[in-house]
Amino acid sequence: MDFGPQQIGKLFIAIGVTIILMGVGIILLGQLGLFELPGDLQLGSKNWRVFLPITSCFIISIILTLILWLISYLRR
Repeated sequence: MDFGPQQIGKLFIAIGVTIILMGVGIILLGQLGLFELPGDLQLGSKNWRVFLPITSCFIISIILTLILWLISYLRR
């Protein structure tokens, strides 16, 4: 397949739109309280902070697995 400037430009636009949608999704999920669950660890002191969203990542993984499974099931 020959990649010219038009195809590369379309690819960059698709990547940019995907990143924007992911950012909006993270903002919305944060407002719903997803990243403040009991299993999410926050470590730190006065000058530093580490946030480990263990439970949130687990829930996001389950949701994405179900969505991809549903897409695969419906394509058969």
